[in-house]
Amino acid sequence: MAEHRIILFRAMNTGGVRAPVAEQRAMADAMGLKNPRTLLASGNLVVESDRDPRALEAAIEAETETRFGRRIETIVRTPDQWAAMIAANPMTAEAEAEPSRLLVMMMKDGLKPGALEALRAFAAGDERIEAVSVAGGEALFSWHPDGVGHSKMAEKAQPRLIGVGTGRNWNTVLKLAAMVEV
Repeated sequence: MAEHRIILFRAMNTGGVRAPVAEQRAMADAMGLKNPRTLLASGNLVVESDRDPRALEAAIEAETETRFGRRIETIVRTPDQWAAMIAANPMTAEAEAEPSRLLVMMMKDGLKPGALEALRAFAAGDERIEAVSVAGGEALFSWHPDGVGHSKMAEKAQPRLIGVGTGRNWNTVLKLAAMVEV
C-alpha cells in the first residue's frame, strides 16, 4: 500500500533551477507517483508511493537532470521520519514564539565532520544551532532571532562546509506535516 512521501528539492525556485510547481507535479505523475501536491513555490512536493525513500531520491534526481537540464539534490522522508524530526526539535520555545525564524535543514547524507562547530563560530547574538539524528537522517535546527536573511551562520551553511541539505522554516515543516497527516 502506498503511503506519503515528502520530497524536498534543494535550491529549486530559490536561486537554483526554475521549475514551476505544475512541472514538478507533472514530473511526479510521469514517474508513476500518485496524487502529487506542492506546497509554496520552493521545492516542496508530497506524493503517494511505496518506493524506498533513498531509491526514490535517486530516481527523482535522474529525472530532474533529464527534465530540467540539471541534477537537483533531493531529500525524501516518510511521514514517520518527518514526525520523528518534529518530535526531536530541541528549540520548541522558539518554534512556538516565532516559527518563521526557526530553520530546519534536512541533511541528505549527514553532516561533514566539524560542521556544527564551524557554523557555531559564525553565530551572532542569540543565534543557536543544534544537530539532531533521527530516523531518515540528521537535521540541523537553527534559531535566527534577527531573521535568516541577516544571518552569517545561515549564509555559511553551504554544502562545501556542512554537506548537502535543504532548509525549511518551522511554518513550512508543520504545513508539510499537515499534508501527510502527521
